[in-house]
Amino acid sequence: MESPKRTPLYKIHVALGAKMVPFGGYEMPVSYPSGIAAEHRAVRERVGVFDVSHMGEFEVSGPDRNAFVQRATCNDVGALKPGQAQYSALLTAQGTFVDDCLVYRFEDRLMLVVNAGNIAQDWDHIVAQKRGANVRLRDISDETGLLAVQGPGAETLLAPLTPVGVAMIPYYHFAQGKVAGVECFISRTGYTGEDGFELYARAADTEALWHALVGAGRAEPCGLGARDTLRLEAGYPLYGSDIDAAVTPYEAGLGWIVKLDKGADFTGLAALKRQKLDGVKRRLVGFRLVEPKVVARHGYAVYLDATQVDVVRSGTVTPTVNCAIGMTYLPVAQAKPGSGFAIDVRGKRAAAEVVGMPFVPRKTKAAKG
Repeated sequence: MESPKRTPLYKIHVALGAKMVPFGGYEMPVSYPSGIAAEHRAVRERVGVFDVSHMGEFEVSGPDRNAFVQRATCNDVGALKPGQAQYSALLTAQGTFVDDCLVYRFEDRLMLVVNAGNIAQDWDHIVAQKRGANVRLRDISDETGLLAVQGPGAETLLAPLTPVGVAMIPYYHFAQGKVAGVECFISRTGYTGEDGFELYARAADTEALWHALVGAGRAEPCGLGARDTLRLEAGYPLYGSDIDAAVTPYEAGLGWIVKLDKGADFTGLAALKRQKLDGVKRRLVGFRLVEPKVVARHGYAVYLDATQVDVVRSGTVTPTVNCAIGMTYLPVAQAKPGSGFAIDVRGKRAAAEVVGMPFVPRKTKAAKG
C-alpha cells in the first residue's frame, strides 16, 4: 500500500490544527478547529478557501487535440471557445462513468480536470483512446496547485489582489493573469453551489497564494467535510458515491452533458443512444428523512416495500437545510417529489421522501447547462 501523497499546503494545514484524513490517495484536511458547520456557513454567507490540489490535471496539445477530446469525452468540446470550460465525463463502452471531469479550452491546448482517486485509471483510459491521433498528453497533476475560493464574498476578496477583472469573468469561463503576484488561471467554477473561483497555479506557488487569500482572517480555511455538505445541498454528484462505473449520465440526471449528435464517435455513444431510445429504469433522486434526529448515511439499504432497490449514495445532516438529506437511485415510477420509501437505519426502517434538488438554491453566476 503506497503511503498517501501530500499537497504543497500539507504543513500549513497541520499548523492550523486541521484534522487530516486519507482521501483519493492524499492526506487531506477534513476540517479545521472551527469545525465543518462553521466552515460550511462561512461559504454560504461570506467566503471560504479550499485546498483542492489533490485533483488531477491532464494537458492535451497538438494538432488533433480538439478531435481527440471530442472522442474521449461525452460533451461537445466544439462548443467551447478559448477561455471557456465545460462539465463533462469520461465513459466506458457501456455508457457508464469512468469519471466526471472539467474540460478547459486554451488557445493552444485543452486541460482535463479529474478526481484525485481516479487519476491513474483516467490517465490509462485517455491514453488508450489515442489511436494514432497527433496529440501530446501530459499528466501535470503533481506540478499543479488548485485553490477554490467560494462564497458570496469571493469576488470582493479576489478583486484587489489581481489586475484581472474578475467581475467580468462569466460562469464556466476563465482568465489568465496574476493573483497576489502569482501567475494563475482564474476559473469561475466550483463545487459548492455558491459563486466562486478556482485558481490553478504552479504547485510551488500555492503557498503564497494561500497566504494572500486566507491570511489576516480574510477567508475561512475549509476542508473536505464542508466541501461535501455544500455540494450535497447544491445537488452535485460525487464520483464513487452518487455516480460510478455502474451508472450512466442519463440515470444520474446529467443527460445535458451527453451530446449524441456532436459528430464524434465517443466511447459509450452507441450504448447511450440505445438508453435514450429505451428510457432509463432508475433515476438519481434527492431525499429527506421524515423523522427528526434520524440520519441515513452512505451505504444504508434503501427499500420499496420489502424489496431493496439501492443504497444511500450520499447522506448526512447539512448545516443550511438542518435536516437529514441524501441521494439514492429509485425506479423511474417512484423517482418524483413526494414519493415515499424506507431506509434501513441501524436495523429499523426509517421513512424517507423524495424531494427536488438542489436542496439549497444555487447562487452561481448566470448558471447555464
